[in-house]
Amino acid sequence: MSNNIYLPHIAVIKDIKEETGDIRTFTLAFKDRGLKKSFSFRPGQFMMVSVFQAGEVPISISSSPTQPGNLQLSIKKAGSLTGKIHGHKVGDEIGLRGPYGRSFPVERLIGKNLLFVAGGIGLAPLRSLINYVLDKRTEFGRVTILHGARTPSDIPFRHELSRWPKERDVKVLVTVDRPDSKWRGSVGPVTTLWNKADLSGQDTLAIICGPPVMISFVVMDLLKMGFSEDDIISTLERHMKCGVGKCGHCSIGHQLTCVDGPVFTYREMKELPTDL
Repeated sequence: MSNNIYLPHIAVIKDIKEETGDIRTFTLAFKDRGLKKSFSFRPGQFMMVSVFQAGEVPISISSSPTQPGNLQLSIKKAGSLTGKIHGHKVGDEIGLRGPYGRSFPVERLIGKNLLFVAGGIGLAPLRSLINYVLDKRTEFGRVTILHGARTPSDIPFRHELSRWPKERDVKVLVTVDRPDSKWRGSVGPVTTLWNKADLSGQDTLAIICGPPVMISFVVMDLLKMGFSEDDIISTLERHMKCGVGKCGHCSIGHQLTCVDGPVFTYREMKELPTDL
């Protein structure tokens, strides 16, 4: 096997699930049997996904490491490269490098109540951690999941948003910005769900992923509720190119998002030259 860190491994698309009109979940398996067996990752890490003669893009892993042999990437069609990936069919091959990046601090979450706040496709990396937590249910406290989408048709992972609240001490609340005629749920940004969530900053860790503007408002509210800066954990999006800390494209001050992140506590974020 080559030691070239930039050389992707070939993976075969085993399944494609249509989550929304522009989000699909790809289930993948490495062609190399040894790699397929030995591959491991942690929630919050990402893969560099390549299409031959088209380019490479970082994508968060959306499946849980508690379900080995089931590597899933949920990809939103947002440009030419992700459009080409969406054009792939079951049985087609793509390139994968990784896993890369600092994961969610799973060990710190044990024994704590957990609040997940996601906006749009931000639910994908949180899905990895949520399913990890639910597969090890006795190790964690109460779980609250808040999700905001633009419209009802933009809500991904609908089958899991319906299944998760059937687990013990799990609450799921969903809101949309623009309802349709059939929507009977909450309307407005995800922060409108605070009153229904019965939250406390005591003994609870918040894990956030979504658009930067959403993260900013969520963090401000959590601080007012009494959450400590170390107990607010989020992800930062930057233009990651190499994934291994060599090119510097994703630098934020003295930190590189691809190796020092993409997961940071709010205390760490405050020290970075960002708008958050």
